[in-house]
Amino acid sequence: MSGILNSIYNNVSFALARHSDALTRLQEQVSTGSRINRPSDDPSAAYHILTLNTEQSSLENYIQKLSDTMSTLEVSSSVLQQMSSVISQARVSVTQIASGVYDEDGRQRAAEAIDDVLEQLVQLANTKHNGCYLFGGANTSQAPYVVERTDGEITSVSYQGSLDQRNVDVAPGVTSAAYYVGEDLFRSSQRSTPEFSGITGAAAGTGTSNVTGDVWLTVTFDGSNYQISIDDGATFVTVPSGGDANQQVTDSRTGKVLYVDTTGIDSTGVELVRVPGTYDIFSTLISIRDILRNDRDLSDQQLNQLHSDSMTALEEIGNLVTQKQVSVGAKVGFLSQLNDSLESVKYDAEDEVSRLEEADIAQIAIDLSRHELLYEMSLSVAGKLMSLSLLDFIE
Repeated sequence: MSGILNSIYNNVSFALARHSDALTRLQEQVSTGSRINRPSDDPSAAYHILTLNTEQSSLENYIQKLSDTMSTLEVSSSVLQQMSSVISQARVSVTQIASGVYDEDGRQRAAEAIDDVLEQLVQLANTKHNGCYLFGGANTSQAPYVVERTDGEITSVSYQGSLDQRNVDVAPGVTSAAYYVGEDLFRSSQRSTPEFSGITGAAAGTGTSNVTGDVWLTVTFDGSNYQISIDDGATFVTVPSGGDANQQVTDSRTGKVLYVDTTGIDSTGVELVRVPGTYDIFSTLISIRDILRNDRDLSDQQLNQLHSDSMTALEEIGNLVTQKQVSVGAKVGFLSQLNDSLESVKYDAEDEVSRLEEADIAQIAIDLSRHELLYEMSLSVAGKLMSLSLLDFIE
């Protein structure tokens, strides 16, 4: 008898507890709006949600990196556009000089204007954004360009940044350069054979020179042999009798070498040797400024030729900056599309999490009604069962 009563009691208690737990869980889902409030509610779905949340977090990090990278590149593009505009203004001034618009005083004023352009371009090349220098490559903590001055004027500009780009992971398996190497942006790298004006008879040697931009070749005669220099006379190389088809001349200041065919040298003087495809913005402007001032006492004919040649050099670096600006702009466009793709994937993950987590209120209402009815029925049955007495069993 006692065993039967215990069994009835246990079964009734189990049924009531089960319906009570179900009602509690359904009421919690209604109040939170979430179908899964703890992993035990649906272990498989909870694991899937955890995976999706991890993916969302990773995508958010990539999207933030993309945003920072695009911001940096947009500033770089703006700076390059300013530099291109400034170079165009300098080209106008040099064009007017080459066409004979300016007199001597005008050329001096133009030289001052070119010097101002040089100062402005150095400042732009050392632009910082969010505490980092834009054009120092992987080295973003120090100014990429340093200047040397004489009497307050820039006489040389050298690059001290990194030769490696600073790359950023902007998507799974995708990297992008956020900070460019200044030497790649502001110096041409399409070396051609050095060009001699021919006033001394010197010509390009057969070796591969590593001088860049414009080089001043000085030719003197000591009574027996010609001597040549490319460091403004700091050091000279004696030309052997009859000349040498590949005479090596070294700049003692930089260590760079120019190979000269000295077999045709027939006069002394100073001539400008141009190396197309190796110009950089700063040395070109320094050379143009010095030519305008004519510190070397060149003839009018030489000056006119140099002014014309300066246009070619300015056009080369102007085109270089324009090309780099277009390249940076294209990269911003690509990253913008990539950002949209990542945002779309992130939204899909969020939608999937919502689908798994959100409670179906209509279904919950049905389940609540069902379990409430079952609970009431269980209470009713329990009441009748638990009201049995010994007399009911005796009868």
